[in-house]
Amino acid sequence: MYISTRSDLEAFCERAAAHPAIAVDTEFLRERTFFPKLCLVQVATPDECAVIDPLAPMDMAPLAALLANAEVLKVFHACSQDMEVIHHALGVLPGPIFDTQVAAAFLGERTQISYNGLVHAFCGVDLPKSESLTDWSRRPLTPAQIEYAVDDVRYLIEAYAVIADRLAAAGRTGWVADEIAPLTRLEHYVLDPRSAYRRVKRVSSLTRRQQAVARELAAWRERRAADRDIPRKWVISDEVLVALARRPPKTETELKRVRGTEQLSDRDVAAALEAAQRGTRCPAENLPNVVRTRRAATPETESVTDLMFALLRLVSERSGVATSFIASRDDLLDYIDHPDRSPLRDGWRFELVGTLIDDLLAGDIGLTVKDGNLEIL
Repeated sequence: MYISTRSDLEAFCERAAAHPAIAVDTEFLRERTFFPKLCLVQVATPDECAVIDPLAPMDMAPLAALLANAEVLKVFHACSQDMEVIHHALGVLPGPIFDTQVAAAFLGERTQISYNGLVHAFCGVDLPKSESLTDWSRRPLTPAQIEYAVDDVRYLIEAYAVIADRLAAAGRTGWVADEIAPLTRLEHYVLDPRSAYRRVKRVSSLTRRQQAVARELAAWRERRAADRDIPRKWVISDEVLVALARRPPKTETELKRVRGTEQLSDRDVAAALEAAQRGTRCPAENLPNVVRTRRAATPETESVTDLMFALLRLVSERSGVATSFIASRDDLLDYIDHPDRSPLRDGWRFELVGTLIDDLLAGDIGLTVKDGNLEIL
């Protein structure tokens, strides 16, 4: 069903709201903009599928109400970008939600399983990829494009039913809910401009004073890109931002000596200079905490980490929960230094492996090989 009128949208949303769960996906563009441009919303119930056109001249309030309906579970696959674009375009953050990519990792699938991989694993269907590079903002859409878009939710609602049953049988429904919970929080999708510097490449190589400059420049860039609705790198790239932070310019001439600033207007140059100087004047007590890379493992800690990772893989094989989803080697290295601050001390991770790691580090258990397989002593 292709929906481009308010009456059709109202009727479909009313029917969809009668179901306990619906599948949701979006198609959007953001290559040339700061904010994602919502082009399609696909929704499936166990009875029907709809492709909703937000570019049509209609009020999207019925869809916004459906996505915010607390009585209807919204099923996504890799939900973060869909949640962000829906919040920006419709002004609501969908909830409650279920993410099949997260859930699949608790059933033996890899942590970043693709949608096609998910559908193959849980529905036994191989999907075509012919429309994967479509410009979804162009109208009219072809029947092939609409069919491709529908597949993204038609099989998602089927996969969800299978996954939910398997999670319940394994007693892991609560584990998945705990892992998905952070994805329902608004701060996950709305970035404070003054925190934007943390996402700048190579910012960890800067001193605290230089990071203060980077913080101000990144906040200015964030606001400027949002005002003009253009990608951040079209204002200045991360590379240029770090170069300016290393040697904060005081004059237009000094700033313009850095390659990649040629496109800046006089207004932009003045704002960037002001931002850089704010960073250089930042009081010592307000300097950012230096974001450093993790410390390198010593030969001793590397050996211990190898043993911990072997235990982790054994638990993964027995439980069906992907190893990388439980913890990385860096997480294990951090655990050695600060076990009280580790995610392995909380929730489902502690239930699954936390006590075993504590016992391993205390020398209360060990690992051995029996009949070619790793076993716990």
